[in-house]
Amino acid sequence: MDLFDFSTEKKQNVPLAERMRARSLSEFLGQEHVVSESGLLRRAIKLDRLGSCIFWGPPGCGKTTLANVIAHSTDGNFVKLNAVNAGVADVKRVVDEARTNLKLYGKKTYLLLDECHRFNKTQSDSLLPAIENGDIIFVGSTTENPFAAMTPAIVSRCRVFELKRLSQDNIKKALLRAIADKERGFGNYDLVVNEDAIDHIASTSAGDLRIAYNALELAVLTTDPDSTGKITVTLKDAEESIQQKVLSFDEQMYYDMLSAFCKSLRGSDANAALYYMQRLIKGGCDPLLICRRIIAHSAEDVGMADPNALVVATSALLAYEKMGLPEGLLPISQAIIYVCEAEKSNSVVIAMDMAGEDAVKTKDDNVPPWVKNAVYGSEEDKRQASNYKYPHLFGGYVEQQYLPDSLKDRVYYTPLDNGYEKTVKEIRKRKGKKK
Repeated sequence: MDLFDFSTEKKQNVPLAERMRARSLSEFLGQEHVVSESGLLRRAIKLDRLGSCIFWGPPGCGKTTLANVIAHSTDGNFVKLNAVNAGVADVKRVVDEARTNLKLYGKKTYLLLDECHRFNKTQSDSLLPAIENGDIIFVGSTTENPFAAMTPAIVSRCRVFELKRLSQDNIKKALLRAIADKERGFGNYDLVVNEDAIDHIASTSAGDLRIAYNALELAVLTTDPDSTGKITVTLKDAEESIQQKVLSFDEQMYYDMLSAFCKSLRGSDANAALYYMQRLIKGGCDPLLICRRIIAHSAEDVGMADPNALVVATSALLAYEKMGLPEGLLPISQAIIYVCEAEKSNSVVIAMDMAGEDAVKTKDDNVPPWVKNAVYGSEEDKRQASNYKYPHLFGGYVEQQYLPDSLKDRVYYTPLDNGYEKTVKEIRKRKGKKK
């Protein structure tokens, strides 16, 4: 017996987030778009046919865990490096050993490179021939966009899997699993974690499971047991462990604030809209819901008065998805201010609703023959199709009927005198449009 074997103690000192890493795909939570039963990645892992790949996503979403699942699922060797402290010499050593193992024993070598975007061109070039020749199977994990942050030669030889932030439900399931797990979690503790405490940690961890595990572990280990030895983690303990207090609201208050946020956007009050955005998010509202409302109002209330509002709003959504909290609130705030300060016009929603109503009610809606697809039509259809006027032969615009006869005089979109719509009116006038 080794008197200096502290494996049990070491295991207890390993952080909960590390102990609770999924060991198989059946334990893995979230990322259904990547690891579904019929998905390419799951099939490749099961058949041990996974080629070089890169897992790209925000912190705590499961990139390294998924790589570890691959390690447990393969018969090959698995080597892990971190691009922050690994150099060319480390890569050369791994590649040389991989070639030897492949030649002598027929064993593949998987190289997991954490923070792979930190590899410079020289380091990447030292790895490239081994990936290209199949000497190693490269598995990279990165929080940065690999198409922008990594050497194109490496990325082009890898399959990129983009992982998303975990949902609140996924994180809640993981926390409940950790509380019940007797081998790796707190299942052997006399422990009660109140539901509101679990909900708070799940909602404020912003999709980062590592943050959630760390908060739960801190709450459990720093809460004194009662006289019977039972540890009870309350909402107050959860707030302190994750350093964010609950700004709660009931269901009615939630919908009232969401309504106030939307009406502030429509009413051009950036101050109110910014406040309600912050209040909703700090109360547990998903920022993506805020982004979706900004996008909707950029089309509904700004519309053609400033078409760029929709571009700013959708860019804010994309930026938040890539940046997360807290930096992601910056583009959201910018989009709010832009939509509030922009000229307003509801002509788009009016046109949409009118067209939708006619689409349901109009029965006689035969397409005019000159705008039909006459390729497979009768000779008469082809003859009628020849009456089509190709706008570019007339300088880009020519008056002709596109709507069915029963709707030919219908007007859905009428530009107002707000913002860009003044320009639309001028363009229409230059074209000589009648409606």
